[in-house]
Amino acid sequence: MASVDICDVTKAFGSVQVLHGVNVTIADGEFVVLVGPSGCGKSTLLRMIAGLENITSGEIRIGPRVVNNVAPKERDIAMVFQNYALYPHMTVFDNMAFSLTLARTPAATIRAEVNRAAAILGLGHLLDRYPRQLSGGQRQRVAMGRAIVRNPQVFLFDEPLSNLDAKLRVQMRAEIKDLHQRLKVTTVYVTHDQIEAMTMADKIVAMSDGNVEQIGSPLELYDRPANLFVASFIGSPAMNLLKGEIADDGFRTEGGALLPLPRALQQRPAVYGIRPEYIRLRPDDGIPAKVHLVEPTGSETQVSVRIGETPLVCTFRERVNARPGDVIRIAPEPTLAHVFDVASGNRMSIN
Repeated sequence: MASVDICDVTKAFGSVQVLHGVNVTIADGEFVVLVGPSGCGKSTLLRMIAGLENITSGEIRIGPRVVNNVAPKERDIAMVFQNYALYPHMTVFDNMAFSLTLARTPAATIRAEVNRAAAILGLGHLLDRYPRQLSGGQRQRVAMGRAIVRNPQVFLFDEPLSNLDAKLRVQMRAEIKDLHQRLKVTTVYVTHDQIEAMTMADKIVAMSDGNVEQIGSPLELYDRPANLFVASFIGSPAMNLLKGEIADDGFRTEGGALLPLPRALQQRPAVYGIRPEYIRLRPDDGIPAKVHLVEPTGSETQVSVRIGETPLVCTFRERVNARPGDVIRIAPEPTLAHVFDVASGNRMSIN
């Protein structure tokens, strides 16, 4: 195992700059998720760690060694791709054994390592099958097994679950996290799915337009987003972000709604943020809100409302019997609200 240090790394394709001075430190044994929308540079950064893309400037270290000019096969990493990248003419056993075979590893060692990885991943009964005879989840486990047999210092995952259906993604998330807890290998995982990032990561690196927007634990990013990008990207459903201005008696939205703040602030234009689950039903003294849409999910109910001309999404644990057009009374929890600066987009401290 080894740490990974990304130091002021940039990447340009011709005149197009796709990474702008990225700095990330990944501790030995840590599970770090690079998350962001398509095109933010996260997969490019992963490929640079793997040695599949050249670095324009900066430095990448795996353990104590600078690997900028080290060939991929010499970096002691193993990569799991989005499309599995299995050899269709080889059995599961041969796919998993391929890297050891190339290294002229003794046959007994190869069999022992493949059997060990197959036992970890529940593939023992599939070793004689071909990829075409496997389900998507089984193929992904074979790709993971091929990585495990190499005993690498670092695992790299490039959106490995994006080709799976929703139920199988949930199962595979748990399997990958369990695998990491057992093997304790440093892992860098790329996804655009913030639910994957929240549920799997020890540390999240949120990226946008080639920049790192925030680094921290999942709950740090959820509870204290550094800026509007992180606030809007992390969380499902997304945080309500309402333009307006700080007033003497709270926050007044552009639509005219007055929302509570935990303390008095200097009057100025701002963006008010409140997560849907931090809006409460208050039948006696809440703010009147007209129901637009009700979406029950069983464990909770998502309700879209309008306060005057201001739209809000609310998530209630209790059952809500309202219909579109009805008026309910709600109240945001002021101690859980956020205020963001309009010019910079950065979160302002209000608590």
